[in-house]
Amino acid sequence: ELEQANRSARLILQPISAIHLHSTDIEGEEHGDIRFVWLFGAIAGFILLIAGINFVNLSTARSANRAKEIGLRKTVGSTREYLIGQFLSESLLFSAFSFLLGLILAWLLLPYFNQLAGKSLYLPWLSPWFLPIILLSIFLVGILAGIYPAFYLSSFKPIQVLKGKISKGSKSSNLQSALVVFQFTTSIVMIIGTLVVTRQMNFILNKKLGFEKDQVVILQGAQTLGEKIPTLKMQLQKLPAVQTVSVSDYLPIHGAKRNGNEMWDLHKEKDGNTFGVQVWQVDGDYLKTMGMKLTQGRNFSEGMRTDSQAVIINQALAKKLNVADPLSRTITNGWQKLKVIGVVEDFHFESMRENIEPLCMKLGNSPNMLAVKINSEHVQKAMQGINATWKEIAPSQPIRYTFLDDSFAQMYDDVKRIGRICSTFAILAIIVACLGLFALSTYLAEQRSKEIGIRKVLGASVSSILA
Repeated sequence: ELEQANRSARLILQPISAIHLHSTDIEGEEHGDIRFVWLFGAIAGFILLIAGINFVNLSTARSANRAKEIGLRKTVGSTREYLIGQFLSESLLFSAFSFLLGLILAWLLLPYFNQLAGKSLYLPWLSPWFLPIILLSIFLVGILAGIYPAFYLSSFKPIQVLKGKISKGSKSSNLQSALVVFQFTTSIVMIIGTLVVTRQMNFILNKKLGFEKDQVVILQGAQTLGEKIPTLKMQLQKLPAVQTVSVSDYLPIHGAKRNGNEMWDLHKEKDGNTFGVQVWQVDGDYLKTMGMKLTQGRNFSEGMRTDSQAVIINQALAKKLNVADPLSRTITNGWQKLKVIGVVEDFHFESMRENIEPLCMKLGNSPNMLAVKINSEHVQKAMQGINATWKEIAPSQPIRYTFLDDSFAQMYDDVKRIGRICSTFAILAIIVACLGLFALSTYLAEQRSKEIGIRKVLGASVSSILA
């Protein structure tokens, strides 16, 4: 696999300005993601489209109220082109006022959005391109939203207006109905998208991972203690509120230490049988501390000298070996021969966006971090004991610790942020769509006032009319 990867490997030049949004695979620096930019840009576009549809619907709904005005203007000599220009000018004024109000609201609410999105965005008031883009957007939105109402209203014929036929014909419109359906279809799509993201987030945080992430305290910077590390581990294990302690930098969370190797089954030829494997150095208490389960074989025994050349593999690596009994195999990377003594249930050690890769664990010294499994019923007592023990062993070294479940949750901060932003946008889209429907219903009710009066005279109840 490695030789094949080398043959297909290639170098690509990338502008420095493109790294932030187009290089999410580069470690060591916070990155954005161009896909999220397009996603939220599309959502914003849909919300703007819903608002534009509201304007079209309300403008055409008000046609009955303006029919006499249009008829009189045409009677006294106004041309259709003049009326179209007038209606488009009104649309542009609405657009300009809306953009002005929108910019003010964006400026006021931007700190809250930055807090929601975990970003530091700002409005580039002084940038040379900002004002031209705003003016162009005002013009485009105003023209696109106003062009249909302008042509529709200017098409009224004076003779029909004066006879009162327009008001009857404007009560219902197939186009209006289609636009309202489109509005709520878009809103429903956004609601479904929000629910999918929310359920995906709940699935990630509550899925069976193959290890127990709760009540595990990670002590960092332990390598500075040197020879005192075994003493620290022994003292921590004596605490009543502590269950087990493990010394290893290799943790099943993104950002912990990793060690990729090319390995193969010693009982088979190397050619065509190599595979990439993570080789983790752990101690004998690692599986117990992390709550990992053996499906075959046994755990390490630090008293057995032969276990220094033994490994416990995960199920993914066992599948790669493709044998009935993986405990009978020995794997090698060319300079070490490692006997398989156990198979552990697969566990996620990277993001769930990725497949579980082959992994083996061997006894070794990797002392930068200690994982401490504490009793869930005595968390506060456990933390007090851990702090006191650390100060006793290393009085001049400040303790630094995190909880494994918090570190795991941080792996999916971007997903949680997307969920919160999508929820906010979905609510905004629904509010905008409902505002349009409310206003449209109000105008239609006004136009049907005579019908409602006649129905009441004939005995109709308020509830039946409401229904």
